[in-house]
Parts: sequence; structure tokens; C-alpha cells
Amino acid sequence: MGQSFTGEHTQKVDGKGRMSIPADFRRVLEAGDPDWTPGLFPRMYLLYGDHLKNQLHGYTVEEFSNVVDQINALPRGSSDKKKLSRLIIGQSIRLDVDKDGRTVMPIKQRQKLGLTDGELTFSGLGDHFEIWKAETFAQEVADDLGDWLDAQEDGFDPLILLDA
Repeated sequence: MGQSFTGEHTQKVDGKGRMSIPADFRRVLEAGDPDWTPGLFPRMYLLYGDHLKNQLHGYTVEEFSNVVDQINALPRGSSDKKKLSRLIIGQSIRLDVDKDGRTVMPIKQRQKLGLTDGELTFSGLGDHFEIWKAETFAQEVADDLGDWLDAQEDGFDPLILLDA
């Protein structure tokens, strides 16, 4: 993947579910949409599976297609294929991003996050991004990372984990 989702961004969602996709993320969505050309609007996939609990995941068209291809490669009729198909493919939706960089998050997905309007945190994770209710992100993610870092030795460099 040439471009990746990076950084944390706070955005608003209104009562109609309109939310602005961070500009940096829109460039990645454009690059990951094989049908996108300048003047068109990129598409994305929003995953809301039960396994995600208090968050949603956003994928480029290409990356989501890769995930679907991996699920479809599992043996026909296998329990894993059926469960993954229901959880990933069945609990995702395709969204279009408009000329202003906005998309509409349906009410079902907003309710999953526990909000109808307010602030969202978009967190880039490379091949996809997370969408959280801003308060939940601060409580769950920041606290979890803080606790993990506090448990490390002085001078710990997290990049050392990549050498393993």
C-alpha cells in the first residue's frame, strides 16, 4: 500500500449523520479507489461488526476488497467462512464521500458509538482507520496506551518491537 491512514483527527457529526472525513484520509481513500479519477468522489467501506464494540473501521475500496478476497478464499461451507462473512461482509456498508469531503454515517452506526451528534475521533492505523466517539477514545485508547507505556522500562522504544 503506497499511502496509509495516519494521525488522530477530531471531527464533528451532526444530527443527520453528516461527518467530514479528514483531508489526509480522503487522499488515501482516493488512492485506494480503483474507479476514482480527479473530479469524482472517492468511496469507502465502513465496518461496524459486533466485534468492534465501541468503534467503527473505515477501509479503502481496495483494502476492503483484499479482506473480502481472503474471506472468500476460505473453504466453502466452513464455519470460519460463514462467521467472517457475516461479521465482516454482512456488517459493512459502502459510503460515498461528497465534493466537500463529507459522508453520511447512518443512524444505526452512530447509535453503535453512542451518539447522534457530537465529536468523533478518527485514528489512522495504516491500512484502515478507526472512528470513535471522542470521549470513548480518550477513555479507552489513551488510557490503555498510557498504562502499557507506564509498564515499560525507562527508555523503552516501541519500535524495538518491529525487530522481533
